[in-house]
Amino acid sequence: MHANTQSHEYAELKRLLTQQGLFAGQPVYYTFKVLQVLSFFGLALGILITTDLFWVQILNAAFLAFVFTQMAFMGHDAGHRQMFQSSRKADVFGLLCTLLTAVSYSWWSDKHNQHHRHPNHLEWDPDVHLRFLTFATEQTSMAQGFRRSIMKYQAQLFFPMLLLQSFAIRVNSISFLLSRRTRFPIVERLFMTAHFGVYLGVVFAFLSVWQAIAFILVHQMLWGLYMGSVFAPNHKGMLMLQSNHQVDQLRRQILTARNVRSHPWTDFWFGGLNYQIEHHLFPSMARNKLKEAQATVKAFCQAHAIAYCETGVWQAYRETLRYLHHVSAPLRQADRGKPSKPRGSGLEPTQSRRGQ
Repeated sequence: MHANTQSHEYAELKRLLTQQGLFAGQPVYYTFKVLQVLSFFGLALGILITTDLFWVQILNAAFLAFVFTQMAFMGHDAGHRQMFQSSRKADVFGLLCTLLTAVSYSWWSDKHNQHHRHPNHLEWDPDVHLRFLTFATEQTSMAQGFRRSIMKYQAQLFFPMLLLQSFAIRVNSISFLLSRRTRFPIVERLFMTAHFGVYLGVVFAFLSVWQAIAFILVHQMLWGLYMGSVFAPNHKGMLMLQSNHQVDQLRRQILTARNVRSHPWTDFWFGGLNYQIEHHLFPSMARNKLKEAQATVKAFCQAHAIAYCETGVWQAYRETLRYLHHVSAPLRQADRGKPSKPRGSGLEPTQSRRGQ
């Protein structure tokens, strides 16, 4: 397809959504969301400093994992200019999220913007360059030692590994701030330090040492599991790209993403990221407008014969794990002394497409 035609298709789709007013700012919605998250945070803090029952504190740690993920969703939206048209206001909000969660706003912005420009690209998407996971058979040849042992059974170990995700994010954030020039080096380092100081100080001040350690582990591990379980279905098992693939912007964003079917609870739990196709096509569109946009995008894809993938929650997880098991098959076969014969290229999605 000619490049001008491809560009015209994207512009046409954007024009249709613009006519529906879906790119308008949503200050009322986001004011409500900020107040909602802050009230959740205040509730968790109140329970922490007033309750002596250990089992209640463990439940509170789980609740705080939910709160931190909701905070991360807000930082994500701000980073995409969904909350504010002003770059300065978005940056201020992003830095406040760094203070509240100890995730570097600069590190996240740098990594996430690369991902949006090159989703599922083997060379250019940082989200497919993970130390203990492989997303294409082409990556398995580089696995050695302990890393290889993990990759062989990555489908079975995927969710347990997510329990460590919050620790990995902090390590990456700190490494980024220490090794790279950032826009806010002093502020981010100060906010990260302040977060750890206040967080550890409050937890150890109101709980015994062993209770505090248990609280921190439950909180951090469930936070990592929640975040990872939200991001996992978005692209895993969808089309993988390499430099020799010529795919236009519209199809690159649609064919590499998977939507999780809409439901009020799903929309809330996934922070709007279950509309991954619409979000990747139009990252600056406010979260509460993605559902409305979906109807137009699906109809547009059908009219232009573009596959549109949408599944239920559990089917999305099944397809993700099935794909991870598939691409790691050469490692298991090699250890059994069998020739590697993966079913098709690791660059191809393993699941059928739905919702066309």
